Amino acid sequence: MRLVNIEMVEPGQILGKTIFSANGTVLLSSGVQLTVFMISTLKRLGVTHIYIDDPRFRDVDTQDMLSEETKRAVINQMSEAFEAIRSGKEFSTKAISKTIDQLLDDVMRNSSVMVHLSDIRTEDNAAYVHAMNVCMLSAVVGMNMGLNMLQLKDLSIGALLHDIGKINAPKVQEGRMHHAWRGFELLKMKREFSLLVAHVAFQHHEAVDGTGEPRGITGEEIHLYAKIVAIANQYDNMLSPLHPDGPMLPHVACERLNAMSGTLLDHEVLTQFMKIVSIYPNGISVRLSNRKIGVVVGQHRGLPGRPIIRILSKEDEDTVEATEFDLARHPTVFIESVLN
Repeated sequence: MRLVNIEMVEPGQILGKTIFSANGTVLLSSGVQLTVFMISTLKRLGVTHIYIDDPRFRDVDTQDMLSEETKRAVINQMSEAFEAIRSGKEFSTKAISKTIDQLLDDVMRNSSVMVHLSDIRTEDNAAYVHAMNVCMLSAVVGMNMGLNMLQLKDLSIGALLHDIGKINAPKVQEGRMHHAWRGFELLKMKREFSLLVAHVAFQHHEAVDGTGEPRGITGEEIHLYAKIVAIANQYDNMLSPLHPDGPMLPHVACERLNAMSGTLLDHEVLTQFMKIVSIYPNGISVRLSNRKIGVVVGQHRGLPGRPIIRILSKEDEDTVEATEFDLARHPTVFIESVLN
């Protein structure tokens, strides 16, 4: 598969990755042949990039942390929970808990995979995909930091519901301070959840230097779970097409996060976060410092900036040769730019 800007997609090309609707159902399945109408609809929905099934890169695995079944379950559950709140009803804590168990099963099973947020966002599903991504990122970081299963579950539920205070928030009072308080007040009433779940919603906009909201607490006053979710939240927002400066590419977002280390974000947690994300995800096109152009096809855990690149060169009119160029073996060559 290859990641392509929606403006470069042509009718007849094959969709490489399923796109989900707002309620978790399939909007477009992988393998479908794209038409002019489909491409226009995706643009209208706010889609900026999609994966294309390119025969030259058909073996490239985008290394999803979560199965499609789990993604559908999480997005559907978030849709139902948010709709219940909008309607003034209670959402099912039992269903949320069950969905988190399914997500954590996937995370534990794929613990060696570098995380790449590859799901296509539309204006309709963006809030639910954001919740899912923040939850998954937080769970992986928590697992790498040695949290036990009970701790991971509390962290993951808090991460999934961190923005729940935004639902039905009065327009005049929208903002970080207000939705953090609202989320805390709503979740602390859910006796089936640990109070720490409510504190994740309460503290995920706090900063370690005390400049955050809503209370301006610092350092150790901020719970570890909230520090983890703060980073996951910032990162996923930066990759969103709805971001004021976005969508950013993963390596640019990581540079932005590193600039916040020790001030807005906890340095130790950020160090752990950087170990689990794929800075140059599989399927993305890059230009190297040796002027070669290729597609990222493989990763090295612990060396996120040194992936494996597949370079295609034309030997003659009928023959194209593919060469694997491993940046881990060529320390003097680096990625110069990412091609959209």
